[in-house]
Amino acid sequence: MLDAWWPTGDPRAALVVVVHGGFWRDGVDRTHTGEECAALAADGFVVAAIEYRRSGGAGGWPATLDDVRAALDAAPSLVAGAAPEGVAVPTDRVVLVGHSAGGHLVGWAVGGGRVPTGVVAAISLGGVLDLAVAYDLRLGDDGRSSAVEALLGGSPSDVPERYAAADPARLGAPGVPVLVLQGGRDDVVPPAVGDAYAAASGQEQLLLPDAEHMDLVDPSSAAWPEVIASVRRAAAEAGK
Repeated sequence: MLDAWWPTGDPRAALVVVVHGGFWRDGVDRTHTGEECAALAADGFVVAAIEYRRSGGAGGWPATLDDVRAALDAAPSLVAGAAPEGVAVPTDRVVLVGHSAGGHLVGWAVGGGRVPTGVVAAISLGGVLDLAVAYDLRLGDDGRSSAVEALLGGSPSDVPERYAAADPARLGAPGVPVLVLQGGRDDVVPPAVGDAYAAASGQEQLLLPDAEHMDLVDPSSAAWPEVIASVRRAAAEAGK
């Protein structure tokens, strides 16, 4: 399932596919991305927000990852098929943008040598890009389990093969550039998580010192101009 937004400004030659956060848990779905997607469309992008099953419901290992892989592969053709007359969808130039758990999912999707259809770049906004570090920090702990435990069904020592397959920091250099964009005041997914991924993968980092976790997806925040500029750069550089 996905929702689409159409350009309201001068068209840009990229399709942006947005992956929502929420620590992979039931209770947060793609409707959470509405303002973010509308702002990207207002800047001229064709935008799609995908959905996936989540832990606490029918998701978790491996369903969540299977859903994201299938949705990202299918998104370009689905959006092109739904486009209004006169709107060209650049299916061969797709930029992935994921926030929090969605940042993990886009980092994972382009890692390990397999890149979804048409994808040329990925941007992680406060993403959970190192699952082992996130586990150690007990991120998203709801009193029963941390968010990573709920997703993968255990700790790194309990299910090492799942961490090896699902952790972007363990997959080596990604198949396309990944920008690690982080808020310096993020206490939901601290910058140390992105730092660990960048060190392991060699990808570019951008720290916004005064930004909090939700600022990165809030078009009214002081951080948003840098987010939108990063998406523009990713789209432009992919076309060179």
